[in-house]
Amino acid sequence: MSDSLTRASGIVFDLDGTLVDSTYVHTLCWWEALQQFGHERPMAAVHHTVGMGADHLLDHLLGDGRDRSQDDAVTAAHDVLFSTWHERLHPLPSARTLLNWCRDAGLTVGLASSGGQRDLWAMMDVLDHPDFDVIVTGDDVDSTKPDTDVLDAALDRAGLDAEDVLVVGDSVWDMQAARRAGVVPVGVATGGTSAPELESAGAELTYQDLAALLDALQEAKPAPVAGTWGARP
Repeated sequence: MSDSLTRASGIVFDLDGTLVDSTYVHTLCWWEALQQFGHERPMAAVHHTVGMGADHLLDHLLGDGRDRSQDDAVTAAHDVLFSTWHERLHPLPSARTLLNWCRDAGLTVGLASSGGQRDLWAMMDVLDHPDFDVIVTGDDVDSTKPDTDVLDAALDRAGLDAEDVLVVGDSVWDMQAARRAGVVPVGVATGGTSAPELESAGAELTYQDLAALLDALQEAKPAPVAGTWGARP
């Protein structure tokens, strides 16, 4: 049993690929958006960047020396393409149950995503509108993951000490940001990034899926009272 799980007073989740099964949808939409503007990139390379916000993603894929005049148009193309998938997205298995358990266990529950407000409310529909204590998106900060801005803002708004907070994510960018922010990085292999890759990026703990994370939390903490929201797996 990990001491980090036992002493945690808060837990902050990433969204895409962590709670909602959307990583490969984002991969496809970014790939197609780039194609529309003449940028040929392997889909595997695009997948590796998902988890960053558009600010870092385009730097990573197209380089710092690119013509940035197209950035807003490429990002807008991705956003339009992704919006066509909103009603077809699904929560990852055990996402609702895990969120419900964390709330009932008395943890402060936060969301910190590199994505923007445009997609947030569609994702909340997918998750049946869980009652997060704090929500921070890429639109709320100057720089997205792997920078720490979204995590710093979430901790500040929730009044939490970093060393007592678990940050759960599925990408190397989540783990890098969490390590830099001084929180406990918890990796879940739910977005196509393996546990060894997450560990190399700084994960202190890794789990194959959300059900395994829930099992570990239930072992580390007293059983909560049954909750009233998020009961569906």
